[in-house]
Amino acid sequence: MNWELHGWTLLLTTPMMVGMWLGYRWVHRNASLADLGFCAGFGLVAIGFGLMTTGDVSHRLVVAVLATVYAVRLAVHIATNRIRGVVEDQRYRSLREKWGNRAEFYFFVYFVGQAVAVAVFSVPLLVLMSNPDPAWQVWEVLGVIVWALGVGGEAVADAQLKRFRQDPGNRGKTCRRGLWRYSRHPNYFCEGVHWCTYVVMSIGLPDWWLTLVGPVVMIGALLKVSGIPMAEAQALASRGEDYREYQRTTNAFIPWFPRD
Repeated sequence: MNWELHGWTLLLTTPMMVGMWLGYRWVHRNASLADLGFCAGFGLVAIGFGLMTTGDVSHRLVVAVLATVYAVRLAVHIATNRIRGVVEDQRYRSLREKWGNRAEFYFFVYFVGQAVAVAVFSVPLLVLMSNPDPAWQVWEVLGVIVWALGVGGEAVADAQLKRFRQDPGNRGKTCRRGLWRYSRHPNYFCEGVHWCTYVVMSIGLPDWWLTLVGPVVMIGALLKVSGIPMAEAQALASRGEDYREYQRTTNAFIPWFPRD
């Protein structure tokens, strides 16, 4: 693997995230810009790796396309649902209140931290793109299928929730339609599935174990840090008993049939 090339990710994405922070600070006061910055950085790094690594061209092309499509879809979702013409996500507003006078410093750290996140999550891409073998293995084809299930499932879950929220009659209610009937956070589950893509595709490669960083870090964050815990706290505060009933009957992460 070309670790020197990977080292450039921080040098390139850190100034970009500082720029995003300046945009948040002085132009559009919405911390979701940091999430948009992660998507942009990840997509650009995927393209850069695809152009500059020395592995087989077909592997570089396919992995770059998979990663870029994932990043673009998520970026469009964030831009249209969390930034353009909407109130800042309640999670960030709660953090701003909690941090008080230190909020701006912590948000700066958060924005710059997205550059570190890009560096971490791009490791699986470099592992796969460094593969010199032009032959495609069955695991790689299976990995593409896993990618389609993860990214496609997340897009479906996001669309179902958006349609539910657009109906004024659903204000204050909990979405139990489609994938949301089987999981309280099907979008997060599918996000985790997406990161498993690169693990499956790497089977048999010398550095395959490095691809574990994607699902381990992402699923850990979704389950224990910034994903489910913050989303559930917000939902309980806004929907109360309706959401408690949803918690009682529906799995938090892995989709399954609702309990009576």
